[in-house]
Amino acid sequence: MANKKFAFKGISSAAIHAGNKNFAESSHLSPIYATSTFTFDNADQGMRRFAGQEDGYIYSRWGNPTFTVAEETIAALEAFNLKDANGKPLQLKALLHASGQAAMTTLFLSNLKTGDKILSHYSLYGGTHELLHKVLPQNGIEPVIADIRDMNKVEEAIRQHPEIRLIHIETPANPTIQCVDIEAVSKIARQHNIIVSVDNTFATPYLQQPFKYDVDFVFHSTTKFLNGHGTAIGGILLGRDIDFMNTKATKWHRLLGGNSNPFDAFLLTMGMKTLEVRMDRHCSNAVAVVDFLQKHPAIGHVNYNGLESHPDCATAKKQMRHPGAMTSFELKGGLDAGKKFIDALQMCVRAVSLGTVDTLVSHPASMTHYGVSREERIQFGITDGLIRMSVGMENIEDILADLEQALN
Repeated sequence: MANKKFAFKGISSAAIHAGNKNFAESSHLSPIYATSTFTFDNADQGMRRFAGQEDGYIYSRWGNPTFTVAEETIAALEAFNLKDANGKPLQLKALLHASGQAAMTTLFLSNLKTGDKILSHYSLYGGTHELLHKVLPQNGIEPVIADIRDMNKVEEAIRQHPEIRLIHIETPANPTIQCVDIEAVSKIARQHNIIVSVDNTFATPYLQQPFKYDVDFVFHSTTKFLNGHGTAIGGILLGRDIDFMNTKATKWHRLLGGNSNPFDAFLLTMGMKTLEVRMDRHCSNAVAVVDFLQKHPAIGHVNYNGLESHPDCATAKKQMRHPGAMTSFELKGGLDAGKKFIDALQMCVRAVSLGTVDTLVSHPASMTHYGVSREERIQFGITDGLIRMSVGMENIEDILADLEQALN
């Protein structure tokens, strides 16, 4: 087993080795600790663990060795080659959850209270939008929505709403692929003592590391590219304030009951071992797909932040290693043409979610954003005929051939 003090030069090495421990029976891979509870040597040990005076596992809702491996791996990826304010390697604390929505709930409820407001932007994942607009207001927490790609609008929103406590960014955003300048928003937030969280699901830490820009929290739906195989639901919340993460965030995580399970955590850890090679293939395929779509006469518009025509291309170049594997596009025939296209696909898969090895195609208006009003969707650029595509790892010739026949 690699020494944990070994300085990894590449992120793939961190993905494979960072979470490793001295596993029971000298197991090569992380075992699945399928247990609901853990034993104590004696009463005093149990008392010390409950009092926080001794490290150790108590109950799997509170923590599990299989969770720890996944948490330490993702923390290592998000902090890879980053330094803290003192020039030392950045330390992060991660909390693995049963789903992305569970992790986001811990993020919001551990940081916000009645009377607080949260600033976010247009074109968010449908579940995030509904959480902001339908759940948080019942707890006296109000959302403020603005185009925070414009820093003047960020400043204006803060002036008009001094109750803003948190700015939540999803970049690239779902499904318009818009990008928000993390560094610029974080700089303004610091001036006003506002915390910043970033949904890094679409990019993964391989393509983008928000902590580089002094944000407070990073969130992932691990279901997507981190797992990479569509085999397990999960979410993770990472924070740079270790004390907060070990106390208040951990308390909310445990009390809300959004813990992961050992089998899903194991699948996540196995999936992350191939993150870099998977993302390279996803991304190269996406570039070829976008080039094809741009030239096809049936396509009216393509959203991809690697295109010079995309309004956020410069922002993506600034903070991302590569534009990524997600794209969305509109057929000239609108909704009817979109439905016919989706129905005609023979290899690409008709399904929601994203980040799996196979190419997934969905219709946001009727699927991921079904719970968002049409008026809001149109305002966000999520039109009735918009198609979202998570470009997979199949041979590019086969992806393009399937798109060609479906469009024709």
